[in-house]
Amino acid sequence: MAKTAIQPTRDEDFPTWYQAVVQQGELAEMAHVRGCMVIKPWGYGIWELLRDQMDRRIRETGHENAYFPLFVPLSYIRKEAAHVEGFAKEMAVVTHHRLEMRDGELVPAGELEEPVVVRPTSETIIGESMKRWIQSYRDLPLLLNQWANVVRWEMRPRVLLRTVEFLWQEGHTAHASPGEAREETAKMHEVYREFAEHVLAMPVIAGEKPASERFPGAENTYTIEAMMQDGKALQCGTSHFLGQNFSRAADMIFTDENGELVHPWTTSWGVSTRLIGGLVMVHGDDDGLRIPPAVAPTQIVVIPYTRDDERDDALLAYCRSVAAEVESTARFRNGPVRVKVDERLHRPVDKKWQWIKRGVPIIVELGGREADAGTVTFRRRSAANERETVGRAEFAADVGALLEELQSGYLDQARAFMAANTRDDIVDFEGFTAAFAVEGRTPFVLAKWCERASCEEPLKPLAVTIRCLPLAQRGGEAPCVVCGQPATIDAVFARSY
Repeated sequence: MAKTAIQPTRDEDFPTWYQAVVQQGELAEMAHVRGCMVIKPWGYGIWELLRDQMDRRIRETGHENAYFPLFVPLSYIRKEAAHVEGFAKEMAVVTHHRLEMRDGELVPAGELEEPVVVRPTSETIIGESMKRWIQSYRDLPLLLNQWANVVRWEMRPRVLLRTVEFLWQEGHTAHASPGEAREETAKMHEVYREFAEHVLAMPVIAGEKPASERFPGAENTYTIEAMMQDGKALQCGTSHFLGQNFSRAADMIFTDENGELVHPWTTSWGVSTRLIGGLVMVHGDDDGLRIPPAVAPTQIVVIPYTRDDERDDALLAYCRSVAAEVESTARFRNGPVRVKVDERLHRPVDKKWQWIKRGVPIIVELGGREADAGTVTFRRRSAANERETVGRAEFAADVGALLEELQSGYLDQARAFMAANTRDDIVDFEGFTAAFAVEGRTPFVLAKWCERASCEEPLKPLAVTIRCLPLAQRGGEAPCVVCGQPATIDAVFARSY
């Protein structure tokens, strides 16, 4: 069996493989601060591209960016009882405002009159501002978004998936009618679905969460769920219809067209840096990362094949000219191609494997032979062991289409994997239990559910939850896969992160 760059392989130990890919792919690492992470330049470059393309979509739907405080007074949090209950165990609380030297040690002093919570999410703090900004129906809709960090005291941290501090965007909107707020919720849910598939090449199931999985305080929560290569689900983005729950708690009132005082209907929605963890687990292979070109900080890397620790100025000049031709000629999704010449004095083979593990879409390897012939030798990350040689002009002309081919190929491969590992033929709990009894990869099970909360209890010993009720329903009548009673709604059952 051929040795792979990442040990162990996905099939041997998926959790350890994931950690190795994140580390050797130079994405992120756990920090010396408990539960926090350091996002390295390559990982942060992915986040910046992800953020910019998401931000454009948010702005195109009429939202404006703002920024709200990191600290939330405890009294604001207490106003929303259901919200507090859902986040209480995860909240970090600041109780003092200075340090003093006592017996040779710095200790907290100056107890705060009112403790403040480090932002776990911003419904309550943004609600206080919305209360002042909204007076009349003419002030609505109010469409806000912020890019920020949040803190949730995670007991079992895992880099890029669950950490005490992480980065995200959170949208918050207020509307004059429930219909308008529901339309907003559905619109942003669809933005997330399209973004996951078009930009991240990550197929998802779009659906509504059951009551047990809703965002605390929401009337409806909608999600996009992706399948990782171990068969587990990853919640990749959520959009919440909050009804009037938060506006009542914040005493947010406006005068409607009839002169009546009304609480607005609000929404919230968000995605986070866990999308990068999802990219690893959807697209990675046993040699490391495979980054879709749309979010690859470098889409093409050019490696000069010189002798070890030697500099060949003529070859470097050829490498730079090839890179310049690609930058000036090639286009990918209406933008220039991101290309880099790796001029570091390391062994070319070491540089090649570093970029393979980083997941760069295309690696160009140029030596004296290519320079003399005016050609380009390259390998696609989707087939890292295969090399092709073409003329440099041909390469520059075709590389945009090649990147799009890689992007769509990753999506097609992930879609095929999800289809092959989704069971839609299970009709009773015996078959259901058997599907989740196997070691290693477990499936998504698409089956009927009666919508009784009592039917979620037998799932707990299996570590299975209802991930969503898909928007695309198959229709028809069939028994609930758990209890056998009549059921008419499809549900996706899976283990999850």
